[in-house]
Amino acid sequence: MRRKPIRFIAALVAVAAAAAAALTVRTAFAESETAPPEAGAAQLSAEQTVAAMQPGWNLGNSLDAVGDDETAWGNPRITPELLDSVRAQGFNSIRLPVTWSAHQAESGDYAIDAAYMARVKEVVDLALEDGFYVLINIHHDSWQWVNQMPTQHDEVLARYNAAWTQIAATFADAPPELVFENINEPQFADVSEEEGEVLLNELNESFHAIVRGSGGVNAERLLVIPTLHTSSEQARLDATAASIAALDDPMIAATVHYYGYWPFSVNIAGYTTFNEEVRADIVAAFGRVEATFIDKGVPVILGEWGLLGFDKHTGVIEQGEKLKFFEYLGHYANEVGMTTMWWDNGQHFDRETHTWKDPDLFAHVAGAWEGRSGTAASDQVYVPVGEAPAAATVPLHLNGLEFAGVFNGGTALAEGTDYTLDAEQRLTLSAELLAGLAGGGDTGERAVLEVRFSSGVPWKLHIIASAAPTMQDASGTTTELAVPVAFNGDQLATMEAVYPDGTAAGPQDWTAYKEFAVAFKPDYEAGTIVLPEAFFAAVDDNTTVHLTFHFWSGTTVEYTVERSGTTVTGSAA
Repeated sequence: MRRKPIRFIAALVAVAAAAAAALTVRTAFAESETAPPEAGAAQLSAEQTVAAMQPGWNLGNSLDAVGDDETAWGNPRITPELLDSVRAQGFNSIRLPVTWSAHQAESGDYAIDAAYMARVKEVVDLALEDGFYVLINIHHDSWQWVNQMPTQHDEVLARYNAAWTQIAATFADAPPELVFENINEPQFADVSEEEGEVLLNELNESFHAIVRGSGGVNAERLLVIPTLHTSSEQARLDATAASIAALDDPMIAATVHYYGYWPFSVNIAGYTTFNEEVRADIVAAFGRVEATFIDKGVPVILGEWGLLGFDKHTGVIEQGEKLKFFEYLGHYANEVGMTTMWWDNGQHFDRETHTWKDPDLFAHVAGAWEGRSGTAASDQVYVPVGEAPAAATVPLHLNGLEFAGVFNGGTALAEGTDYTLDAEQRLTLSAELLAGLAGGGDTGERAVLEVRFSSGVPWKLHIIASAAPTMQDASGTTTELAVPVAFNGDQLATMEAVYPDGTAAGPQDWTAYKEFAVAFKPDYEAGTIVLPEAFFAAVDDNTTVHLTFHFWSGTTVEYTVERSGTTVTGSAA
């Protein structure tokens, strides 16, 4: 494949310089044993192809955007420079989700607009030139029209077949580094899961026959087939395994998606931390995938992964808990041999500046490509303002590594004076150290220490001076109540809402602990916690609700809300 040496090398050098300041990560692009083959190389097996695709990245909310063009959901037009920059991060594959619905006739020959097909091909060609493996699919069409297959069977199947006939013809001569996924997150309206499996199998068979019958490189191209809903539940895995086996084609991979244990993924029901239950869900899901597919010779692509709370914003999950999730998921995916393609809708890699919006998050994603990183029970140490601090203990999770010291910037702290580490790997920061770092009376983050290990990404400890948050009385409506809050350096973890009789109030009343960024929304810059319409829509009229706000320092603050019609009043305890 061709290269664009000047532009690409410049991007690579710039990224490498930035990364070196924070983390030494051997990129898969530069050194991986499964890097993409050079032009003219023989066709790899399905297992080899999927392995060579690790790691992967999704260019989400662009060609899959529902609207006039790829900018409809707020992302800029895809450029060669963007692809160069992503490639330079170390990604070996790129998933290009494509929604065809707005650009395909809804009847007749179901023709895809030539200009749109040409644009998709242009982006695919640019990505191939950059050395990516490229995966394209039929994306949001799955819930726009394909899901109507139970009641519009012949029309949906004809349109689906026409789409793949045109896509296959367009890319028949593309190199084998181009991969086809038949449909994203397949789903069918108003039928049982078992009936949905029958319909998905029909789409699988059609897709396979069309692509293989189109000739050229398509005769042996890697094809990717999802489970129903891209679920990792055993029944869904079994059905897709049977569908793949019936196709009797060695160049097929399976795909699932994973967005974590749901309560943690959206921060509801008090699941604010990456605890054992959250970790066990990763192990169980990936273990089922491994046993059903990988152990039987069918490679698997984790086509999307992340956290569902990111649909609101990336702050729904506390930073350290988020980093532990990403570190462990990447590690365990490697353990079972599953290629990962990180979902990015524009939240992570800035498509204008070509930099990471959260470099620490990317460091842990990239670090997992090479091995484990050490973590800790928390990434926050709260020091009370106006008091002589006590020593603070933070249990470390070495994850098979060795402890290599604590640093403040480039300065190594003194073991025995600034900190101690006991046999159970409990790190204790001395009272004197914390007084020196957080003294002075101001609240907020005062220092960031690094706990370093024998390899991997250092773990950051944020030293935060804080006082107990305070709240004020407020009035509003059922559309919104903005409660004035002096956060005093603290951060909100969750909110508990109950009626006077102790039963849960507000949405999702099976739990008293409400969903972050849905039932309550802290705004640190404005100094408020907003209770939105979604909260009051599920609060009984003429009632009192007792709220308990739980902060990361361990502080709790009580607050009372009364609703009368559309009028809402809030009272501080």
